[in-house]
Amino acid sequence: MRGAVRAASRPGPWKRGRLLAAPALLLGLLMLLHAQITDRGGLGSLVETFLPWFGLFVPVLLAGALWRRSASAVVALLLPVVVWLNLFGGLLGDKSHPGGDLTVAEHNVGDANADPAGTARGLADSGADVLALVELTEQARGTYEKELATAYPYHTVLGTVGLWSKLPLSGTRPVDIKMDYGPLAETKPADVKLAYNRALRTTVATVQGPLAVYVAHLGSVRVFPRNGFWTDSRDRGATALGEALAAERNKRVVLLGDLNGTMDDRAFAGITSQLRSAQDEAGNGFGFTWPAKFPVARIDQILVRGVKPDSSWVLPATGSDHLPVAARISW
Repeated sequence: MRGAVRAASRPGPWKRGRLLAAPALLLGLLMLLHAQITDRGGLGSLVETFLPWFGLFVPVLLAGALWRRSASAVVALLLPVVVWLNLFGGLLGDKSHPGGDLTVAEHNVGDANADPAGTARGLADSGADVLALVELTEQARGTYEKELATAYPYHTVLGTVGLWSKLPLSGTRPVDIKMDYGPLAETKPADVKLAYNRALRTTVATVQGPLAVYVAHLGSVRVFPRNGFWTDSRDRGATALGEALAAERNKRVVLLGDLNGTMDDRAFAGITSQLRSAQDEAGNGFGFTWPAKFPVARIDQILVRGVKPDSSWVLPATGSDHLPVAARISW
C-alpha cells in the first residue's frame, strides 16, 4: 500500500524537470531576440559574436531532461533548436559549386608573424588572382613584396593594408575609417595619417569589366573588467566603411578584410545591408578564422555586391594568429 501511494504521488513526466524547462526557454528567447539585447557595455555585440556557440547548451540541457525523464523540458528545448536552425542551419551544408571567373583571398598576416616569407609563399600557392593583406608592418612589407612579386606583378600598399593582383590596378586611394577622430584629427597632415592607414579602395581590371575592391582592417575590440566589451573604434570604422560603400558608383564590389567582428553583429548592419557574405552563400560550414589555433569566430570576411560567389573556403594556417580566407566569384 505504501509503495502504491509513493508511486501515485511522484510527479509525472510533465511536472518533472521544470527547472530545466525554464533555462531551455530562456536560451531560445535569447537567440530569438538577440537584436533586442542592450548594447550597453558592448553586451549585445558580445552575445552576437559568439551566437552560434549558444547551440552547445542544447545537448547539455537535453541530457539533463532525459536523465530526469522530463517531457516538459524536452518540449521546451524545441524552441532553442528551431531558433538555432533558423539562424545557422543554412551554414551546415556545402553550398559551393564549380565555376567562377576570379579567385580572391584575404589574410591578416599578423604583426608578430615570425615567418612572413613562408606566409607569402603559402598565399602565392593558393592560386588567388587578387590577394589582400592587412596588418602589414614596415619591417615585413619588403619581404611580402619580394616573395609575391613573381606571382603578382601588380600591387599597392597604403599604410598597413595592401592588395596584390595578377590583373592591373588603378584608382587606388585610402578610405577614411575614422581611426582618428575629434578636433586633433583635422590637424594631422595626410602623410602622417597614411603611415597608419587601415583601409583602401582600388579598381581591378578584369575581362568582365572593372571591379571595385576594398581592403579594410577595422579597429580592435577589447574586454575590460569595468567597461565590458569595448568596440568603439571598430563600430566607428564600420559606420564609415558602410558610408564609403554606399557612395561607391561601381556596381561590382568586393570587400576583403579583417573586420574584427562577425556578420551577426549589429555593428555591421550598414555593411551587410549592402553586401553579401561569400561564406554564407557559397561556403561549407561557419568558416571560423580566429584564433588560428582554435577558431571560434569568423572575423575575416569576403563580402560582395554585383558578383556571384561560387565557393568560399578557409586556407591553411600560416605564421599568423588568423586563418586566411578565399572565395571564387563570377559575373
